[in-house]
Amino acid sequence: MQAGAVSFSVALRFWLKLGFISFGGPAGQIAVMHRELVEEKRWISEQRFLHALNYCMVLPGPEAQQLATYIGWLLHRTWGGIAAGVLFVLPSLLLLIALSWIYLVYGQVAGVAAVLWGIKPAVAAIVLHALLRIGGKTLRHPRQSPVLWAIALASFVALYGLAIPFPAVVLTAAALGWIGGRVAPAQFTPPVAQPVAVAAAAERAPALIHDGMPAPAHTRFSRSRLLRVLAVGAALWLLPMAALVLWHGWDGTLATMARFFTKAALLTFGGAYAVLPYVYQGAVVEHGWLLAPQMLDGLALGETTPGPLIMVVAFVGFLGGWGQQVLGPDHLFLGAALAACVVTWFTFLPSFVFILAGGPLVESTHGKLAFTAPLTAITAAVVGVIASLALFFLTHVLFPEGMAAGLWRALDPLALLIACAATWALVVGGQGVVRVILCSGLTGWVLHLLGWLA
Repeated sequence: MQAGAVSFSVALRFWLKLGFISFGGPAGQIAVMHRELVEEKRWISEQRFLHALNYCMVLPGPEAQQLATYIGWLLHRTWGGIAAGVLFVLPSLLLLIALSWIYLVYGQVAGVAAVLWGIKPAVAAIVLHALLRIGGKTLRHPRQSPVLWAIALASFVALYGLAIPFPAVVLTAAALGWIGGRVAPAQFTPPVAQPVAVAAAAERAPALIHDGMPAPAHTRFSRSRLLRVLAVGAALWLLPMAALVLWHGWDGTLATMARFFTKAALLTFGGAYAVLPYVYQGAVVEHGWLLAPQMLDGLALGETTPGPLIMVVAFVGFLGGWGQQVLGPDHLFLGAALAACVVTWFTFLPSFVFILAGGPLVESTHGKLAFTAPLTAITAAVVGVIASLALFFLTHVLFPEGMAAGLWRALDPLALLIACAATWALVVGGQGVVRVILCSGLTGWVLHLLGWLA
């Protein structure tokens, strides 16, 4: 069965739906894609999904958005990848523009804040659920893959305990995988499916993109195609930049934002949290586009809206465009919305180029241990990253004021109850992400009405 069996219109509807339900940061988003595309729709096999994920993990930029772009490209060529990547981001951009306007015009609305408060514990639960699912797929039993478990544990300690930069963790894991693929290849080879698993898989339709299928023509590497993609990508960066410079000058707000967020896009190894200090330094300290408390509020909005967390840059762009009055004092909203769109364009453009240019090369390495062993080690390291992210979320959600006053005094019991209920619903109850998010937000709103929230 060929990948083209999925019609472009059906794929478009799914990518649009994904853009609206992609809560929980990269871990939650990847878990949603895995469940929908691998387990339910059977558009892509487990190994092909993980192979694509491994590549996206080593790139700068939002890995979940890049993974959607990659799978869209596998299914429907270049336009399929563009559609998947754009629709993954577009709902979040529109929502953040609207929320940023509400934030500036109406301030802190108690009801909205209560809904967002209720969603935060659910986000932590989504990350925990993703940790269990992806960790189980990648690490297997400790006796089967002790090296991968050791890499995951070391990654967690390095990031959460020692604050070692994520690129160093990735490079170290890749080096260990390269060495391990030669010294102990069994540790980095996917496990043989058990009879029960084989029987269960036989009852389902085979994946449209499966391990043994011949490579479709558009996935084969071509130097001329690579040069075309790079040329188009360069033009899509140079032409808007030239227009912004001609319009408002090299030092104009929009041109400065375009240059700054292009740099940020190329530094986002390890996801949004790795680049947020850089964005803070530039946007708050250097350029003064917004204040430090506003940056923290923008991060909270980014955490509780669909789409990649790095979409917080749209909030930064909106507030910067509003404060700098890029279209004049009579068009504050239009200027701010334009700034948010400019920032989003220059932040995400490199991701599309990375996927569309590098995808054919990555596909040619499928099943080759010399290439897959380092990527498998990187995926194990990413399990440690997800664990550190889950702990980060939990500590900030359950102890919003910090733990200086003591463990039990600082604990938010209502947030703990919501987090436990959301985790139970996802892990045991098998509930969908959207339902959990909606119920958690509704719970926050009801508690606000009852006067139980400060």
